[in-house]
Amino acid sequence: MSNWESYQNSIIRYPELGFSIDFSRMDAPADLESRLSGEIERALDDLQKIEGGQIANPDEGRMVGHYWLRNPDIAPEAEGRWIREVIEEVSEFSGKIHSGEIAAPNGNSFRHVLLVGIGGSALGPQLVDKALTEVNSPIDIHFMDNTDPGGIDDVLARLGDGLAETLVVVISKSGGTPETRNGMLETEAKFASLNLDFPRHAVAVTGPGSKLDQYAVANHWLQRFEMSDWVGGRTSIMSAVGLLPAALTGINIDEFLLGAKEFDVRTRSGNIGENAALQLALMWHHAGGGKGAKDMVIIPYCDRLDLMSKYLQQLVMESLGKEFELGNEKVVNQGIAVYGNKGSTDQHAYVQQLRDGLNNFFVTFIEVQKTRTGESIQVDGGATSADFLQGFLRGTRDALYDNGRQSITISISELNAFTLGGLIALYERAVSFYASLVNINAYHQPGVEAGKKAAGIFLDLLSNVKNHLSETGSGGVTARDMADNVGESDVEKVYHCLNHLAGTGFCTRDPGGSPADDVFRI
Repeated sequence: MSNWESYQNSIIRYPELGFSIDFSRMDAPADLESRLSGEIERALDDLQKIEGGQIANPDEGRMVGHYWLRNPDIAPEAEGRWIREVIEEVSEFSGKIHSGEIAAPNGNSFRHVLLVGIGGSALGPQLVDKALTEVNSPIDIHFMDNTDPGGIDDVLARLGDGLAETLVVVISKSGGTPETRNGMLETEAKFASLNLDFPRHAVAVTGPGSKLDQYAVANHWLQRFEMSDWVGGRTSIMSAVGLLPAALTGINIDEFLLGAKEFDVRTRSGNIGENAALQLALMWHHAGGGKGAKDMVIIPYCDRLDLMSKYLQQLVMESLGKEFELGNEKVVNQGIAVYGNKGSTDQHAYVQQLRDGLNNFFVTFIEVQKTRTGESIQVDGGATSADFLQGFLRGTRDALYDNGRQSITISISELNAFTLGGLIALYERAVSFYASLVNINAYHQPGVEAGKKAAGIFLDLLSNVKNHLSETGSGGVTARDMADNVGESDVEKVYHCLNHLAGTGFCTRDPGGSPADDVFRI
């Protein structure tokens, strides 16, 4: 079959949505659907049950409701009513910010937003901001998404005197996420040092009754927006988590939600030839043999989408990276690794390896057909910059395929709130379908929780070491000595505690011939 015939038979188009997806360079076998017919039937049934409100996260006993966020009509009555109320609250609050009805304490309009969050509470808003916020937006947005003190200082320094006209949005469903709590406390301290009344700048997005919710109430923050336990962080972009910062920076959240809703409608189809999300999941299954044996490389040919790969890293890897099969203790170690940046930048970075190195990946190219609204100059031989970008996309796609490398190509007519909402919905639903195909729970994250628990154990040890060093450290102590003092059998952990304290200036380190000989003292 020629490339042209293969293309005709392997493309799904939604012209009215400005979207198409081409699977012709994946070389899927003709019997793929028949071989996976049982799994496909389960995947379609599972997604129908999710949208119907059945418990889809049995480990945590929760419904999974992110598909309701863009279509409250399909949600259970109470949840649908709540979704509409939150959207109305977001629109009303952002409107009052824009009009100046809610102003900064100095009487001026808020000019900046500082979002404090981590993971899905920051990645989604970051993606939407980079993709859609206009350069001349009256309000810009800054992100504090880690507990790195240097990074915190950089964000606060960039805002500088603008903190007086900065709205701080703190996002944490539980209210106990350490990174977000630390960022909030650091920001609050900075405001206090400038004699700024932090509560009059502060907004919370959190679960009702959470630690953050209680803190915001006790300190009389400007506003609180609710999150629900049936929306996970990595799929929270269409809740207040994503809608509030988007609305504040002038993005049309109604169009954003509508785009996702329209993609949901089309990807409920049991006709695989019309269901882009199910077909996408099948291609992931085909490429990796149902075990994630190949990495997913995301290359959008659009600067405004350069965070797409980072966003999909969390959505795909946190959802699909699981040790056990759903419903039993069978070890399956599922997952798909995701990385990428943007085209044509990647052609000067790692496309060399993609073309000639290990064939352990498949690529998804994302094409935005129109990225400029004005006229374009001719830069060389009658060609425009856009012509070159298209040439690099098609050339790279061909060069990879000619050397046996698989790829998918997504095309959207232009990047706007509607098409970005649709693109996100496409991937959310593909993740749901793939999870069903390989029979795993896409909606919990035990590995993340294990990391948090281990961090807590280390912090307890660090506190113990610090206290002992304060009391006995003037004469100098080795890691072995300190381990004996605090009753810790793992000397390496104690050494890392001491080394960290030396790095932060709490103590000094006299290097020895090996780490065992290093001496730490106050």
